[in-house]
Amino acid sequence: MAFVDAERSQLWLRCALFGPSGSGKTMTALRMAKGIAEKMGVPYAVIDTEARSASKYADRFKFKVDNLAGKTIDHYLASLKTAQEMGYKVVVIDSLSHAWRELTDEVDRIAQSSSSKSTFSPWAKVNPKQKRFIDAILNFPGHIIATMRSNTEWVVKEGNGGKNRPERIGLKPEQGKGIEFEFDLLLELDQNHQAAVIKDRTGKYQDETIDKPGEEFGVALYEWLMDGKALPAPAVVKPADTAVKPDSKPVANTKPAVAKPASPKSNPFKLRGDGLIQEIGKLFTALDNEGNGYFSEDEKAEGRSIIASATLDEKGIKELGEFKDFIAEELLKRQGVKAA
Repeated sequence: MAFVDAERSQLWLRCALFGPSGSGKTMTALRMAKGIAEKMGVPYAVIDTEARSASKYADRFKFKVDNLAGKTIDHYLASLKTAQEMGYKVVVIDSLSHAWRELTDEVDRIAQSSSSKSTFSPWAKVNPKQKRFIDAILNFPGHIIATMRSNTEWVVKEGNGGKNRPERIGLKPEQGKGIEFEFDLLLELDQNHQAAVIKDRTGKYQDETIDKPGEEFGVALYEWLMDGKALPAPAVVKPADTAVKPDSKPVANTKPAVAKPASPKSNPFKLRGDGLIQEIGKLFTALDNEGNGYFSEDEKAEGRSIIASATLDEKGIKELGEFKDFIAEELLKRQGVKAA
């Protein structure tokens, strides 16, 4: 391994918009997507979970739409896969919030069916679904603009003439805690369709307020993303030529080698499983500066139960790995450490 000079590479946009109902999330996403798509000279697509809300603007924007009848993570993943297979390079997901509701509903069902009613163990079980969903978004070979609903609250503000008037404001987005770290650009829209830039990896708009961001804003983002070294095309590996040539000598008839069964001590699944169990144990027993643990005894007991139920085969190792990742993320949250 060696350190090399850092280089700017061309990137795909990962942008999320959130705000209360009526703040213009769908319209803003469509306008930004239109600007990027026209700059690239390509069509764009919309994955719609909001009762065909995007299609209400079909007279102003030309796009392809997948109106999801089912709103589970599996439905989102299937639609993203189809968009990739069809070659779309600009995709709007309106919105991500239904996927989160699937997970919270599943957690509630599992918790209510258990004797402890705890949601710790259920979250450990459903967290891999959320991870697969986020990974699919991050690995999509194209620009993605996603919307998220936000919890709504009414406040009273002073209006023109000194009269008080109610105003609806958005709170946190309806998605997983820490979802903001997965996107390069995070915009919070208000009822006046103004976007507060909460997060911006371009470094150009951080903490700014943009009035009705649209096509020009999308183009500006695209130009920044493309201002870098083009990523190399993946190498094409040709299959080996295994055909026997006419002038080649016949291969001697030999008996195929029979692999000896692995002894329990050398079983790679057992070795890997033991390593994962040790790593999980270290996470569960981490202490703060005052010597207090981050996890309760009940949570540790639930963790031991999950470990005990895991089988040391390929599927079990995968589940243990996902459980370890979940506990590691939960520990970081409790330590107050934000993911990069």
